[in-house]
Formats: sequence, C-alpha cells, structure tokens
Amino acid sequence: MSSTAHTAGSTPEQAKPNRLVRSLRQLDQVPRFARAWARNVVLRRAVPFTGTAGLQYVEMAPHRVEIAIANERRVQNHIHGVHAAAMTLLAETATGMVVGMNVRDDCLPLAKELKVSFKKRTQGAMRAVAVLTDAQRALMQQTDKGEVTVAVHVSDESGAQPIECEFIWAWIPSGPRKN
Repeated sequence: MSSTAHTAGSTPEQAKPNRLVRSLRQLDQVPRFARAWARNVVLRRAVPFTGTAGLQYVEMAPHRVEIAIANERRVQNHIHGVHAAAMTLLAETATGMVVGMNVRDDCLPLAKELKVSFKKRTQGAMRAVAVLTDAQRALMQQTDKGEVTVAVHVSDESGAQPIECEFIWAWIPSGPRKN
C-alpha cells in the first residue's frame, strides 16, 4: 500500500487523538519542570527495554518524535562508542513511537522491515528524529491496514550521521484475524 495516498476526510490535525496521544496529554497535568522525567518513566514502563538502554524521550508529537541516548557504559561497544544494537534501538523506538501516535486505536503497529548502514564511528551521545508526512498520518488514520516507510535521522554529538536507517512499519486490525 502506498504511503502517499490521501483520501478525503479528516486531516491529521482534525483526527481524533489515539490512545497513546491521549495518555501522553495526561502528562500536561504534571508540573512543567517534571514533565520530561514523568514522560520517560511512563514510556520506559510501557517498553521496558528502552529503560534498560536509558533512552530519553525528548519530543513526542504525532508528526515528529525525537529520542536521545547518552554514551554510557551500559550501551557502549568495545571502542567506547554507542553499540550498534543501541543505535538501532534508538532509531526503531523513534520510528515506532511516531507510528504508534498515529495508528487508530483499533489497529496494531508492527515493525516490518529495517535496514541499517553503519557509516562511521560515533562521537558521544546520539539522537534520532523520526517524522511522518501529513499524507502518511492520514493514511494511518483512515485505513485499518497498510504500511509506511518512516524517515529517521540519527546523529551524534558532532552533528554527523554515523548510521543511515530505513524502517518500514505496518499496521493491522488489532482484533482477531478473520479467515
């Protein structure tokens, strides 16, 4: 299914927020100084492996998600950079969260395919920024099954892009399969 299809109806801005977005909006009641901490606690409990790696949920919006990881011992490789698996987790989590903020409540997001090319040695902490177009968001909100290629930019402290990634995410109805 094409990720550029756009049908008439509600635009992403007019669409009803899904369960994940509604849950994150509840954090608006937390005092501003503690919101980032509370968001990290909530999301790390929902996806425990992200807590193990120490991912920081920097920005969570339906069109853009930014996640960071510090270059700490628990995620380092043998040359003291962020480990390949941790870099992949960073990019996968950013793309998965942006998809998760857009699929309908009656659908389940699934990682379908990933390609990661390691281009150069990393320097320091890393960030991943995943974005969806309005057409991709509309497609997710208007169909109960499909797939999109999610753009993600992963950079290190020097501003370089040490890895290049391509993630394809699918969504399917969350109810029982019909034969």
